[in-house]
Amino acid sequence: ETANRHYAHVDCPGHADYVKNMITGAAQMDGAILVVSAADGPMPQTREHILLARQVGVPSIVVFLNKVDQVDDAELLELVELEVRELLTKNEFPGDDIPIVKGSALAALEDSD
Repeated sequence: ETANRHYAHVDCPGHADYVKNMITGAAQMDGAILVVSAADGPMPQTREHILLARQVGVPSIVVFLNKVDQVDDAELLELVELEVRELLTKNEFPGDDIPIVKGSALAALEDSD
């Protein structure tokens, strides 16, 4: 929390039992960080999270493309990014304009390059 902002973390696992919690939390959000594995690409729960974010009116999304250190093929990374952008556009988010940050959460925690 800062003088100007309040930040809250709402973990939204894909399991159906958590959908109610996700809707309750998302309805109060000004933005969301969508985490997508670069190694696996968008999963069914990714689609659900985007759809629910749209349905409850989350105005802004930023994507974190995680595990990029596990993907050696630049074309595969580009393909995953395109798929995420298409999902966002399909759900009425500005898919072409949404920032996508690429990285590795594990590498950041381990402070490796």
